[in-house]
Amino acid sequence: MLTEEKILELEKKANEIRISIIEMLMEAGSGHTAGPLGMADIFTLFYFHILKHDPKNPSWEERDRVVLSNGHICPVLYSVMAHAGYFPVEELKTLRKFGTRLQGHPHREYLPYMETSSGPLGSGLSQAVGMALADKIDGKDKDRFIYCFMSDGEMDEGNTWEAIMLAGKNKLHNLIAVVDRNNIQIEGYTEDVMPLEPFHAKWKSFNWHVIEVSGHDFRSLNEVIEEAQAIYEKPTVIIAHTIPGKGVKEFERNYKWHGKAPNKEEGEMAIKELREVRF
Repeated sequence: MLTEEKILELEKKANEIRISIIEMLMEAGSGHTAGPLGMADIFTLFYFHILKHDPKNPSWEERDRVVLSNGHICPVLYSVMAHAGYFPVEELKTLRKFGTRLQGHPHREYLPYMETSSGPLGSGLSQAVGMALADKIDGKDKDRFIYCFMSDGEMDEGNTWEAIMLAGKNKLHNLIAVVDRNNIQIEGYTEDVMPLEPFHAKWKSFNWHVIEVSGHDFRSLNEVIEEAQAIYEKPTVIIAHTIPGKGVKEFERNYKWHGKAPNKEEGEMAIKELREVRF
């Protein structure tokens, strides 16, 4: 149950995670800013309320599976995993450094707590479909969910649509995709680079249950995830409308922050703004 007290707790945790994202990007001097800040609320809800997982036993067989397809937003995944207890928060400042477990794109050989490595866009949903199909074949599709986090920009990749077709064909009710609909990609706005609309209708035509929601409203997010978990005859996609760079006015909705890290001055400004948030 998501109480008002729990929502307040999640809001505070998401703000802490955004501060950690800025700190690690400043230290690295490279990386992506807009996507991680925009997805902080969603990842916080999952790792602190939704997921069946155990940070002290990451290989627990019954855990839900998380596939991050758009690996370049890994600062938010690393940050939320550290705050959840998978590894020390201090380790976040090793992002992108030589020999670190926190590679610029997630690498399972370095950090085995992750289900997959990622980097090439468009491949995550195919991997998640494989996991969901394997669980269905093994009769484990009632025991856990496969969650695939994706970006809207990576919908330009053709193999994503092959995975969408295969999941719809096989009625993979244990598969839930979450698309970050922030309307930006590295070269500009999605509707200028490669228009996606009518986005909702496209997913629906491939036999998916489609839900749209604000990616910053914890109560609404929780409700649509519960709805997705209750759908039995088809896979579900949650199109989460987010604000890229959420939490720092200077960064919000500007595609130029897609693949750019803040310098010292920009980072200190961002952290100051986040620390002044009142709950």
